Amino acid sequence: MLTRALLNLVFVMMMAIMQFVAIFWFMGRARVYWLKAGETQVTFDDYKGNEQVLEASRRIVTLLKGQKKFKDMGGEVSKGLLLVGPPGTGKSYLAMAIATEADLPFAYASAPSFQNMFFGVGNLRIMMLYRKARKLALEHGAAIIFIDELDAIGLRRSGTMGTSTMSMFGAGLGLLNELLLQMDPPNMEYRLWAKILRRFDLRPKPGPQPVVLTIGATNLPEALDPALLRPGRFDRQLVVEVPDYDGRKEVIEYYLDKVRHSPTISIDRLAGDMIGYTPVKIKHVINEAVIRAHFENRGFITYDDITYAREVHEWGLKQPIRSMTEEERRRLSYHEAGHAVAQLRLKPKDRVVKTTIIRHGRALGLSATKPIVETHTKTAAEILADIQVALAARAAEEMFLSTKTSGASMDLKQATELASAYIGLYGMGGTLYSYAAFPDRSPTPDMRRRINRLLEHQKEQVSKLLADHADLVHAVAQRLLEKDELTGEELEELAEQYPPRSGVVDPPAIEESIYPEPEVAVSAEEESQEEPTDEALLIAGTDTDAESTE
Repeated sequence: MLTRALLNLVFVMMMAIMQFVAIFWFMGRARVYWLKAGETQVTFDDYKGNEQVLEASRRIVTLLKGQKKFKDMGGEVSKGLLLVGPPGTGKSYLAMAIATEADLPFAYASAPSFQNMFFGVGNLRIMMLYRKARKLALEHGAAIIFIDELDAIGLRRSGTMGTSTMSMFGAGLGLLNELLLQMDPPNMEYRLWAKILRRFDLRPKPGPQPVVLTIGATNLPEALDPALLRPGRFDRQLVVEVPDYDGRKEVIEYYLDKVRHSPTISIDRLAGDMIGYTPVKIKHVINEAVIRAHFENRGFITYDDITYAREVHEWGLKQPIRSMTEEERRRLSYHEAGHAVAQLRLKPKDRVVKTTIIRHGRALGLSATKPIVETHTKTAAEILADIQVALAARAAEEMFLSTKTSGASMDLKQATELASAYIGLYGMGGTLYSYAAFPDRSPTPDMRRRINRLLEHQKEQVSKLLADHADLVHAVAQRLLEKDELTGEELEELAEQYPPRSGVVDPPAIEESIYPEPEVAVSAEEESQEEPTDEALLIAGTDTDAESTE
């Protein structure tokens, strides 16, 4: 009886252990997609828009292919490559192209997939990933692991950049430590027979380390732990930015060649229309143009199809509100007319594309511009012009309707953000203090007062502009009531028919004025009492009847 009981106990324990091992093994399998050498089907010929990044990638492939000669010279093949850039710039696409050109096995993994509610499972997933990668590297000479959204597990361990929920329980820290270890492990044996030989002292030293190149992708490099960026891990960084004019032309031509299109489509014109577009956005717009042409029973796309797809992507689907009252349409018309006139007069480097009172997406109306020439920096005068354009709608409401509407809420938010950057980020408002140097990025009370005074002054300036162009504002608003939307060409014609009352047709000069605060000593208690709330700041910065925050 005792023997039978012991056997039953052993059987139960073995079954429990087997179940635990099976569950742990199953949960330890990360969502990793392995592709054999050459299976990615993406080459350097498919990567367009950034020749410098492509050339740097070619050098990496050359090192991977010629690693034996490189090692004979005493060099070490890089273990990590960090791709930094905004979403949609082609970081994962570039990683697959590198794997194809190097003819190596490729693993695609998303960093959040390593996280798990059970402590230790994430570490096991990373360990198993690199174990398989080293095994394939011994067979093929090297292997490539691509980890997307690296910042999900690679956040710095100090508290200054914040931590994820997983990090609070130690799981995030454990994942980071495991990744650090696997990327730059100690010199050890990985094959079973080699371990046996080492155990009996039949192998004098460990063999050469298999080459595993880890490619990480992130758009938050400043949030990564410094240990990830030190030499031996992600010591190489490639910044993959939004393509410039020539890069966009290359990307547009590449994707247009894949679809049937009208030969009259101008690549140069499209490149000008798509300033700031990533390759993924360009691909999406062209595909949406194909969908529109398909539903209109046409076998090819035209420039109008691409324009329609681009406008839907930027502004949202056109959704007219048929039940809108005439009084509300009138208020909306003057609101958008204020924006349009300010854009025409204050932004000579931009062209107004469309002004409309038809709902697009969540916006009841809009007045959109496009740069005539692509620029990468802005002067103080240009930023002030942007602030005036944002405040022009509220100024038009007060001047021509004698009221204020809630439709200006996003305009006020934009104007406040621009004014905050003007003073607290770009050092253009009488102080070189930058709130970007501090984690909370919160303006000081003095800076808040400067921002408020700047907003008030810019609203006064744009009000004077609209008063001088009152005839044009009335004409634009009336035409919007008749047609619902106006093109840039129609707005230009109206501007010629209704010149400014002052007779000055040149764009007004923007004063780059500084509004310093009087040096008055206040106590810390008084300073905290007079610090306005965010809501009060928005109201005080745009309401002429509001009390000053000084």
